[in-house]
Amino acid sequence: MGVLIQFIAGLFAALGAFCLGCVIGWSGPVELDVKAGKAYDFTPDTVEWGLTGSLMTLGGAFSCIPVGMLIGWIGRKITMLGLVIPFMLGWACIIYPLHIAMLLVGRFIVGFCGGSFCVAAPVYNTEIAEIRIRGIMGCFFQLMVVHGILYAFVAGAFLEVLAFNIACAVWPIIFFILFFFMPESPVYLQQKGKSEQAEKALKFLRGKDADVSAELKDMAAEGNKEKQPACQILCRKATRKGLFISIMLMMFQQLTGINAIMFYSTSIFEAAGSTLEPRFATIVIGVVQVFATITAIFLIEKVGRKILLLVSAVMMGLSTLTMALYFGMLMDKDVGWVALVALCVFIIGFSLGFGPIPWLINAELFSEDAKALAGGIAGTCNWTFAFCVTLLFPILNEALGACPCFAIFAGFAVAAVVFILFLVPETKGKTLNEIVAKLGGE
Repeated sequence: MGVLIQFIAGLFAALGAFCLGCVIGWSGPVELDVKAGKAYDFTPDTVEWGLTGSLMTLGGAFSCIPVGMLIGWIGRKITMLGLVIPFMLGWACIIYPLHIAMLLVGRFIVGFCGGSFCVAAPVYNTEIAEIRIRGIMGCFFQLMVVHGILYAFVAGAFLEVLAFNIACAVWPIIFFILFFFMPESPVYLQQKGKSEQAEKALKFLRGKDADVSAELKDMAAEGNKEKQPACQILCRKATRKGLFISIMLMMFQQLTGINAIMFYSTSIFEAAGSTLEPRFATIVIGVVQVFATITAIFLIEKVGRKILLLVSAVMMGLSTLTMALYFGMLMDKDVGWVALVALCVFIIGFSLGFGPIPWLINAELFSEDAKALAGGIAGTCNWTFAFCVTLLFPILNEALGACPCFAIFAGFAVAAVVFILFLVPETKGKTLNEIVAKLGGE
């Protein structure tokens, strides 16, 4: 029963990631209507549409460090619940924009709010989970992101833009209602000296008859460590090494091309001459992503993080290389199905490893006093890389063509394989102290 309650709490927390998935998946379905002037009273040019897609990632970049500090000051739960109001304001700007600037502001705001969950939700889920299910719980974030993306792809394929926007905007409210009844992280409560509340939260999560004394003792020991300034925390060998690994994984997650593909999937399929209507090809991509992410959840505690990352990088490299060859040599061969198959392979590879694992490892590598700050820095880097990719992809695609763009993504996948082989540690089944010790101690 305790595991079920942990799963429920983790899934409700990760509904914020579902909201983020809606934000990420929004661009693809509405692109053609918005660029044709059918959705709003204005028509964005190429640069303006590039900003429309990419500003949400810039919002995410601005969110991670402030949210990393907030979850340490006021708690994981209160921080996530407090994001709902600005989330709704952002969607209001997208639903009724009077000018392109209003749409851009709305995209920035929903990106800020959605990106905040990248830090808060994995930290919350790994803190409420027992060690044996920590990997599974840590993947709930990515699981809900891909469900949100699929929801956006399906809703966007069949709804007018206005109805589609409203269908996305209701999810922050649903998240608030469900997550409101979940407990605060017992780790946070213990850090703040609220031992009785921490015990109550653990009893709720583990079962009222569970013996939680050992967990409370470990949390208390961690919370009683001497508090240090941020600069000293970041100067520790283990924190520096963990931060380097986390930032590099975030970089490879983005520079292998995932958000370029997700944001501009409809136009990619249209350019590729897909034999399946682009909006339905996009739905296929969303379905594949959901099933691959579910598979990753079942494998993560059996196979481990490192093997899945390697498999992920190899599959993404092969598929983006295939896309580069397709756009370079096969466009006139009437084999549009190759693009759909290649992107499905990419999505499977990404979802097995580079989708969930960088966020999971980001919540596993750092000691409790370093987790919020270091996790916020790594998250900021992730969204900054995503901003660069989503802003530059449509511009470079127009200037150079799709072949060089996908070749660049393939090159980063090869670099990711080398990095994982030699520098990424396995964290499966290890306690926080064991992971820190493996990174070189404090």
